[in-house]
Amino acid sequence: MRNMRFNLLIAGFGFILTFITSSLNNLYMTSLIRSSIAFVIWFLLAVVFRWVLGVMTTHADNDLQGQIEAEQTSDQRGTRFDLTLPDDSEELNDLLTPKPESSIEGDTGFTPLNLPKLVSAQDPEQLAKAVRHLTEK
Repeated sequence: MRNMRFNLLIAGFGFILTFITSSLNNLYMTSLIRSSIAFVIWFLLAVVFRWVLGVMTTHADNDLQGQIEAEQTSDQRGTRFDLTLPDDSEELNDLLTPKPESSIEGDTGFTPLNLPKLVSAQDPEQLAKAVRHLTEK
């Protein structure tokens, strides 16, 4: 009964959506016929979707049950691939905690880059003459 209610709800949604969009451009009788056809199509799509979903979940459950039974019956090492990772929380905490300044400078050997000055101090008279020369057309 619950499955039927869900399918009818989806079909009703399709009916209302189609009726609203169709009634803007067509007569109400034409909109009603098209909405009825949409109701049937949406209902069938909901049935097919729920059936496919049910088949997929039962196959997944059966596969999982088969794997569990196979693990219990076979005692061979190396037949199972374990995807669990070790706990790295201590290493992450060490990376995130700030270290004292002395240990950081001594360990890395980092020295900041000292760039040469690009502008040299020249005579203001020469600079004014260069600006006047560049602004002339």
